Amino acid sequence: MDEEPRADVLLTGLLFHDIVLTALGKPPTPGEEIWTGGMGCGPGGIANLAVAAARYGLTTSLATVFGDDLYGSRLEEVLAGQEGIDLTRSRTAEGWNTPVTVSLAHGHDRALVTHGTPPPYTQDQLLPDPPPARTALVHLGAEPQEWLGKAAASGTLIFADVGWDPSEQWSGELLEQLSLCHAFLPNDTEAMRYTRTDSPDAALGALADLTPVAVITRGREGALAVDQLTGEYAEVPALDIVAIDATGAGDVFGASFVAASLGGWPLADRLRFATLAAGLSVQRRTGALAAPGWHGIAHWWHTTGSQTPGLSHDYAFLADRLPADPGPAPHEAPVTPR
Repeated sequence: MDEEPRADVLLTGLLFHDIVLTALGKPPTPGEEIWTGGMGCGPGGIANLAVAAARYGLTTSLATVFGDDLYGSRLEEVLAGQEGIDLTRSRTAEGWNTPVTVSLAHGHDRALVTHGTPPPYTQDQLLPDPPPARTALVHLGAEPQEWLGKAAASGTLIFADVGWDPSEQWSGELLEQLSLCHAFLPNDTEAMRYTRTDSPDAALGALADLTPVAVITRGREGALAVDQLTGEYAEVPALDIVAIDATGAGDVFGASFVAASLGGWPLADRLRFATLAAGLSVQRRTGALAAPGWHGIAHWWHTTGSQTPGLSHDYAFLADRLPADPGPAPHEAPVTPR
C-alpha cells in the first residue's frame, strides 16, 4: 500500500462565514445607524490560517465542519475549488448552521459580533488518527486535544497560538500544552497575561523556557522572537501601513512564519516576512481572502520594497527567495456570495 502523501500544513478548528464592514467613520453606539464605506465577506476562523498557507503553495489539509446551509456550501466551494485546500477530513453537519461573524473594522482594530453553536464534531473526532504532515497550525484551547499529541509524536512540528481568554483567568495550565509545540506565537497581551509578566521581553523569556521557538507579535510595534534551536534572537518593526481591516492579521502572520520556517530562513527574515504579510493583509477586507500569498509579496517588493531606502536593505532577502512565478493575483473578498 502506498504511503499517504505528507501535507505541508495540517489544520483543524472552527470555520465561520465572515461579514466585514469597513470605513466606519466612528464606532457605533446603541440607537444609531451607521452606513459604512466598504463591505466584504468570505471564510473566517480556521480558514484564515488555511488560505494564508495555501497561497504560498503549501499543500494544506483542513479538518473542519461545514453547515448544510448556503454559507456552508459557499465556503466549501471557496476553500476547495478556489484555494485548492484539501478538505478530505472535513465534514458537513446535517441540520447545523455555519457560525457567522460580523466584523466592524475601525482603524487598526476591529470589534466582532458572532452567532453560532458548537459544531457536532470535535477536533479529535475529525482527526482520530492525524495524517502525516510537516507542520500543524493550531489554536490552543483550555482543554488539550488528543490529536495534537499524536501528531507531535509522529514528527509533525506544532506551531500554536492562543486567543483571548473570555474568563480573563489566563490559567497557566494552558501553557503546559507547549511541551508538544515547536513554536508558540501569541500577541503581547496574551503572552504577558499567561506568563504573569509586565513586559513583552519578560514574557518572551518565560515562554522561551517552555518551547523551542517563542514569538510575540505586537501589532503596530512589530514582533520579537527567540529560537533556542539556533540561538537566534530577533526584533523587527512593523511597516507603516494604513489599515482597512485588521481581521485575521495574526493568522496571516502565523501562516507566513510557518512558510518561512519550512524554508529554513534565519529568524530575523522569518519575522520580517511574517510582519510584511500581516501588514499587507490589513489593506484588504476579510482575514482569509486578504492573505497576500507570493503574488502580493512579490508585487510589494517590486513596486515598493526594492524602491524604498531602508526597506530595500531590510527585505533584500526577498530577491533570492521569491519564486520565479509568484502566480496570479489572489481572489479578494466579494461583497456578497455569488
